[in-house]
Amino acid sequence: MRTNIVLVDFENVQPKDFGLLKDGPFKVKLFLGPNQTKIPVALAASLQTLGSSVEYVLLESAGSNALDFHIAYYVGLLSAEDPSVFFHIISKDSGFDPLIKHLKGKKIFAQRSACIAEMPYFKPSLPPAADAQIDIIVADLIRRKASKPRTQKTLLSTLHALFKKELPEQHLTQLFTALCNLGYVKVDGTKVSYALPLETQAS
Repeated sequence: MRTNIVLVDFENVQPKDFGLLKDGPFKVKLFLGPNQTKIPVALAASLQTLGSSVEYVLLESAGSNALDFHIAYYVGLLSAEDPSVFFHIISKDSGFDPLIKHLKGKKIFAQRSACIAEMPYFKPSLPPAADAQIDIIVADLIRRKASKPRTQKTLLSTLHALFKKELPEQHLTQLFTALCNLGYVKVDGTKVSYALPLETQAS
């Protein structure tokens, strides 16, 4: 089974759902800033259940984006040791997204999630027919050029209309998640932006 390495930007987000990782194929690296010398008891207890799968990485000195660079270093180091690893960066910092896009271009599995529960590992897989639906969505978005939906709510409504309102809400949500995981849609709060394939050729 593929190893999933969870890299937690603890300066940016303090997850409360580490229990989801218990007994799974996970290794956790918790990145702490130099001033984060104390961990809440409840968090320490949940981490303790993961046993030797957890490692603390404490930065020695502060600096702009210092923690981000540490995470990038470990992704490079660990992917060289095992190219099949799936990296999950837990952070709300969208600054990681260009790195993740680059990694995907190098065939390295990586995804940023705002919390552990949002990791792709915990998302239900889409049925085989969804690949064709993704192609239909991407083609429709490229055709729209500058008039693409700009919020998550509007995009979901657009998908609903695109498939003639025949798909259940759960399936629409799964399609939206798949678009994000593929890097075609990026979420910033309630707003969305796009990085669609072949869009420059189509425009």
